[in-house]
Amino acid sequence: MSLHDGIMNFVSNAGGDIGVSVKNLKTGEMIGVNEEMMFPSASTIKILIMAQIYKMAKEGYIRLTDNIVLSDFMKTDGSGILYQLNSKHKFTIEELITLMIIISDNTAANVLIDIADMKNINKMAEDLGLFHTKIQRKMMDFEAIKSGKDNYTCPKDMTRLLEQMYSGKVVDEEYSIKMIEILKKQQEFGRLDLYLPDDVLIAHKPGELKSLEHDVGIVFLKDCDYIISVMTNNMNTNLDGRMAIGKISRMVYDEYVRL
Repeated sequence: MSLHDGIMNFVSNAGGDIGVSVKNLKTGEMIGVNEEMMFPSASTIKILIMAQIYKMAKEGYIRLTDNIVLSDFMKTDGSGILYQLNSKHKFTIEELITLMIIISDNTAANVLIDIADMKNINKMAEDLGLFHTKIQRKMMDFEAIKSGKDNYTCPKDMTRLLEQMYSGKVVDEEYSIKMIEILKKQQEFGRLDLYLPDDVLIAHKPGELKSLEHDVGIVFLKDCDYIISVMTNNMNTNLDGRMAIGKISRMVYDEYVRL
C-alpha cells in the first residue's frame, strides 16, 4: 500500500475531520489528503505572525531589540506565562516572538499582532500563496468568533509556508534560518513527535482548541528532511486528535526514514 493510500485509509476510519499535507524535501514528492480543507488555525497562525514581524524588522519598521513593557491591559489568558507575571516586566520583541512560538504564549501573540497589524499579516499570506489562510481575530477573542470572525488555514498552506522557510524564501535566508531555529525549540509535545524516536529533530508549531488539534513542522532526518502538516477537528476528544496526528506522523516517518 502506498503512503498516500495508507494515510487515506487511516483518515477515512478515524472519525472527525482530518487534513494532511506532506512534502518530501529530498524527492519533491507531495502527498495530500483533504489538504485544502479549511480549519480554524488555532496557534499554527503564530508562524505567520512571526514571519511578518521579522519582515518588518528587515524593512526597518521595528527593531527586534526594542523593549515592550508588559501591562495588565495586554494580558491574555490561555496558553503561555506572561499573563501570570506582574506588570512592568520588559521583553524585547524577539523575546516575545520566542515566547509566542515555543510555549505558544497568547499575550505575546496579541502584542505582536498589534505591532504587525492583521492586514499586513494577511497581505504576507497572500504574497506567499497561502490562499486559505486568514487572520481575523486575536488570541482568545471569543466574542469575535461569535460574530463570525476567526483565523483559518489548511494543511497545504502550512506546508507551503514551511517549505518556503526551509528554502530561505520567507523574508530572506537569514530570517528563515532564524525562524526555523526558534521552531526547533518548541516546548509543546505529544503530536507529531508522539510516536517518533526521541532523537528525531522537529521544527514545529502545534495548535489546540476544544476538539481540535494541529501540528505542522519540518522533520530532519539523516538522509531525508520532510514537511508534515496534520490538522484535526471534531474528534471525540482532544486526545483522539493528538493520537491521530502521532499515528499519521509515524506512517510518514517509517516511509521516509528508509530513503
